[in-house]
Amino acid sequence: MQVDALTDHPLGGNPCAILFEADSLDAATMQAIAREMNFSETSFVRRSEVADVGARYFTPAEEIPLAGHPTIATVFALAETGRIPLNGDHTTISLELPVGPIPVEIISRDGVVERVVMTQKKPQFLAIFDVADVLPIFGLTPDDALPGGPVQIVSTGTPQLMIPLRSLETLRRVTVDMPAFTALREASNFFSVHLFCLQGATPEGRTFARHFASPPDVFEDPFTGSATGGMGAYLWHYGLIDAPTFVAEQGHWMHRPGRATVEVVGPREAIETVKVGGGAATIVRGELSF
Repeated sequence: MQVDALTDHPLGGNPCAILFEADSLDAATMQAIAREMNFSETSFVRRSEVADVGARYFTPAEEIPLAGHPTIATVFALAETGRIPLNGDHTTISLELPVGPIPVEIISRDGVVERVVMTQKKPQFLAIFDVADVLPIFGLTPDDALPGGPVQIVSTGTPQLMIPLRSLETLRRVTVDMPAFTALREASNFFSVHLFCLQGATPEGRTFARHFASPPDVFEDPFTGSATGGMGAYLWHYGLIDAPTFVAEQGHWMHRPGRATVEVVGPREAIETVKVGGGAATIVRGELSF
């Protein structure tokens, strides 16, 4: 199946290909299929001995230990096809990923899935970078950074570089010096970079973001669920938001508007987890031949 995740309508959010019963596929085959699909991630559903179901996620370039929009898409597809039975209007399952099992909630009404909510890993606040070294890589100056928040790697399962900016206008001006970006990524321990501001693309949004990875991966991601969780933890930890729940937006400028609900659980100095949720829509059902 192909499912658009973190959207309430088809052709929005972020697309994901899901392959069921993928236990017989080795890593090289899964990687080749992910290159063929050429989405931000492709999901491979597997049996699990420690959870209700397992999955592995591959970008076109590599396996990723945890990702948000494939989790939303995969669990939505499993529920929609009846592979996961719904237990009334609120069903909780465990999903095994390479980082370990995580809880996932399925919110439904009359048997129709409305929203999937993933619980990400306890956030880790890792290396901090000098804004003067990082901002020019994205066509910006240190004055474009949001005061009060460092440029820092944060991981809720996948390490991503968080760059808070002053405004939507600043975010719109972002350009990427690819050789410098690739060099920074290779010298550091992060998967991709998340630039964001404390303004939404719509009145409902509290944040808006852009997310970049190095080719051959998809260069700009329409919506990034794992980084949205890391961003939520970052904003709450540094006191940049006054409430631990908010709506995050991404992808509108790519003509793929996406929306996620974010809930940071725990006090600012000892965050326990972050929950990221949203809707999804099936686009393609078919059979892969190879």
